[in-house]
Amino acid sequence: MKNLKNYLLLSACTLAMVSCSKSDDMPVANHVTLHFNNTFKNTTIILGGASSTTATTNTSAVGQVHHLSELKYVISNIRLIKADGGEIPYHVNDLDKGATVIDQAKQASLDYVLTNIPSGTYKQIKFGLGVKQDVNTIDQVRFPTFYATAGANDTKMMWEWGTGYRFTKLEGFYEIDNKTMSIHTGSTIEGNEGAYTQGVDAYRDITLDLTTVAIVGQRAPKITITADFNQLLTGKTNTITLSTGTGMGNNATPNVHTAVQMLKFVDNLGGNGSSDVSGMFSISKVEN
Repeated sequence: MKNLKNYLLLSACTLAMVSCSKSDDMPVANHVTLHFNNTFKNTTIILGGASSTTATTNTSAVGQVHHLSELKYVISNIRLIKADGGEIPYHVNDLDKGATVIDQAKQASLDYVLTNIPSGTYKQIKFGLGVKQDVNTIDQVRFPTFYATAGANDTKMMWEWGTGYRFTKLEGFYEIDNKTMSIHTGSTIEGNEGAYTQGVDAYRDITLDLTTVAIVGQRAPKITITADFNQLLTGKTNTITLSTGTGMGNNATPNVHTAVQMLKFVDNLGGNGSSDVSGMFSISKVEN
């Protein structure tokens, strides 16, 4: 009898350990993971310097070969749309809790977990490429976490003049002689300190239909979002031929091209906000 009791006790402990182990390994219900896959067409991007032999290269519609050494962009203002059309906002006014910097050089940044999403069936996702105007102020006190992430030495997602965030930051090289390509986007301001007004609005609102519904509650879905940087130069709105020098047209360096010229890159990456509301983004798959 004693041996039987010991056996039953051991079996119960073993079962408890297995149950705990399985529970620990399972995704947390009511969480949704957004996985970002940054590509040139169908190929996931590998970054590299000017002389890299492993960096992923791409050829634009006008035949310019190019590759990237740095790839970063800000995602914020996330909303999930339920099957019945109801919209669930995710900390849309809190950059610390509802915004992130996607950095191709940091694998961990490619997965962004939305926590405590209401149970239900979801058919669509909306999010911002960049930061909407009413929270696009560099504020260390209000949003210390995002401030630290965006301002880190290896991120530098802030404009030098300190009035707002960079929305995308792309560094790389183009053509066979590896001329420098440096494309930064973000909203601008006009006027003088203390009386700034909105200049160019580079924020873009993205809307994507899910390939299959995401079921939140008993499951923790993973939504893979592809960002196709082939559209940087070969977009739905603009076909861009990079140039260098002091000319403003299609210049490859942001310190030379104007804010209006920057909008060509913005509209290719984030859509023009009217006929194109997806830009370079698409849903690859939904795993429930």
